[in-house]
Amino acid sequence: MANVEPIRKRDSEPIPIHAHALDNLQYIRETMERAGSFTAVPGWGGVAMGATALAAAGIASHAPSFEAWLTVWFVEGALAIALGVLAMWRKAKAANLPLWSGPVRKFLFSFIPPLIAGAILTLVLMRAGATGAIPGVWLLLYGAGVMAGGAFSVGIVPVLGACFLVEGSLVVLFGAGREWADLWMGLGFGGLHVLFGTVIAKRYGG
Repeated sequence: MANVEPIRKRDSEPIPIHAHALDNLQYIRETMERAGSFTAVPGWGGVAMGATALAAAGIASHAPSFEAWLTVWFVEGALAIALGVLAMWRKAKAANLPLWSGPVRKFLFSFIPPLIAGAILTLVLMRAGATGAIPGVWLLLYGAGVMAGGAFSVGIVPVLGACFLVEGSLVVLFGAGREWADLWMGLGFGGLHVLFGTVIAKRYGG
């Protein structure tokens, strides 16, 4: 007589319950990461960036040529990026947060393109001899980047970007001239970073 076997065979080894729990936790974590905001905004890092920008404005105002002036601000830009990344990493580490998370990627992918556009437009303006427009363009595009990236961050970051947009618009529309360029740059990259960096540090933990 033939043996009767069930149509659906039983698994030889049942899946442990903790495996289901780990899968669920991973799914919840990824969902929260995708929906969350970038909270590792470097407040004190912003203050440091502002301080170096104020120093750069003072140095650049005594530059003997446009090339020297541009070099001062390019060095300041590289230094500010390094300070921002370092402060971001330290804040994320202190809060036990992954630095390269979903919100961080969204922030950076929104923030970086306007900066690239600013670098290209700088070359275009130099070739056209319209170097006086460079400070306003820098302020505008930096503000656009901060505002776009701020959509994935805490609420005060888009406000910072809007302030840069307003200042950049004033510089572009009413003209700054070489003699006023460093004042506007100092007020924007220096003053706004110090002001908003202090608020972020106090409200959002450093």
